[in-house]
Amino acid sequence: MTLEKQAAVAAIEAKSELVSHVADQIWEYAELSLQEFQSAKLYCKVLKEEGFTVEEGVCGIETAFSASYGSGKPVIGVLAEYDALSGLSQVGGSLERQEFEAGACGHGCGHNLLGAGALAAALGIKAYLEQSGRPGKVVLYGCPGEEGGASKAFMARDGVWKELDAALTWHPEDVNEVATGSSNSCIQVQYKFTGVASHAAGAPEKGRSALDAVELMNIGVQYLREHMSDKARIHYAITDAGGRSPNVVQPRASVLYMVRSNHVAEAVELQARVDKIAEGAALMTETTFERQFIDGLSDTVSNFALERVLYENYKELGVPSYTEEELHYADALAATYPGSDKVPGVAAANDTAAYEQVKVMQAEFGHKMNGFLAPLYQGEAFKAGSTDVGDVSWLTPTAQIHVAAWPNGCPGHSWQNVSCDRTDIGHKAAVHAGKVLAAAAIDLMENPELLKEARAEFERRTASGFVCPIPADAVPVVPE
Repeated sequence: MTLEKQAAVAAIEAKSELVSHVADQIWEYAELSLQEFQSAKLYCKVLKEEGFTVEEGVCGIETAFSASYGSGKPVIGVLAEYDALSGLSQVGGSLERQEFEAGACGHGCGHNLLGAGALAAALGIKAYLEQSGRPGKVVLYGCPGEEGGASKAFMARDGVWKELDAALTWHPEDVNEVATGSSNSCIQVQYKFTGVASHAAGAPEKGRSALDAVELMNIGVQYLREHMSDKARIHYAITDAGGRSPNVVQPRASVLYMVRSNHVAEAVELQARVDKIAEGAALMTETTFERQFIDGLSDTVSNFALERVLYENYKELGVPSYTEEELHYADALAATYPGSDKVPGVAAANDTAAYEQVKVMQAEFGHKMNGFLAPLYQGEAFKAGSTDVGDVSWLTPTAQIHVAAWPNGCPGHSWQNVSCDRTDIGHKAAVHAGKVLAAAAIDLMENPELLKEARAEFERRTASGFVCPIPADAVPVVPE
């Protein structure tokens, strides 16, 4: 590892207590998507104190921000998230389900660590720029609402990511690896139907049922399922059934739809068909409806060139190490859920030889924390979930890593995740993620050929053009 990288890594290590403090504060705030007011305020305060130029309210989103340091080219973006999930409050470090605050939210997806690790990376890159005197800029983007709001997609609509030469990020996981492959795009729309109330027995002919409209819409979508891509998905939730009195023709009802497809252009087309079904349901019931766009995000575009840079730096830096006490905790936590014996990672899921290799690594390590780096996989891979990192990847070369922050097989969005997020295992993951991202960014800044290769691959993969899932007049909202 070069002296410049060593200095950046040392700078991150020197700030490890700050990174851990921020992670713990965000964990305690545990704010829902687009409501991360305390979290965003803390990040902006810390970044200003660390010498970054901070812009708040990016793209009109109150809890979004950017923090930059340096000037000139290249410009490397680092992506931070910090929203929590409802109903997942949990005592940190506990081995049983125990609410930290009754009925409150919790970081079941580890975004308290994700944002702190991105902060660590930005601090390391800043230290490199200060010490080397080289041209270049790092921008840390505070991206709220990943769990519901898709701020990165709104930023993509407004062209924010086009200024970047590359974007890097990470996510807490149960395995150390470089992530790759595509994901589902996703569009959420709420349909609010309005009818006419009436006595269901005395004057049923005078009523126009909004609930009938919702049910007919749902039936229409069921028939649509036969005629869509096998990788597409449609989910729904009735958010307002109109009331609790069956002898009333319900004058209002709402349903929230989520349309997914492997490619964003297909999701936009499929969403248009769902809109037509809503129109048909309103026509059949003589009701009206309001269409409220909630959010939309795109599938991810891999960049093998950037992934190789990340992997080489990951190999150089290794993976987090754990104390016997931490390993004992992880093993005990893994006993609270099924599936802790799975073979983890994208490589194992898509390559037989890698599967066997990872299985051996697990056995050799001998604990439920995966204390090894999974092999690099660069082939076709797909995960049915969705992330607004995809929208960034359509506008600039983008890559990300996973760092083990939870025991093997720990279920997503679980109390076990929340518990582990508030331990030194989580802290180590955030700090280590920052080191790997910063070291990779230094390579990109020092070797223009790497960025040139990444850009050429990006142009090839996105030649079809970006179909933005966000309407021009849409604003981020939280579903009712």
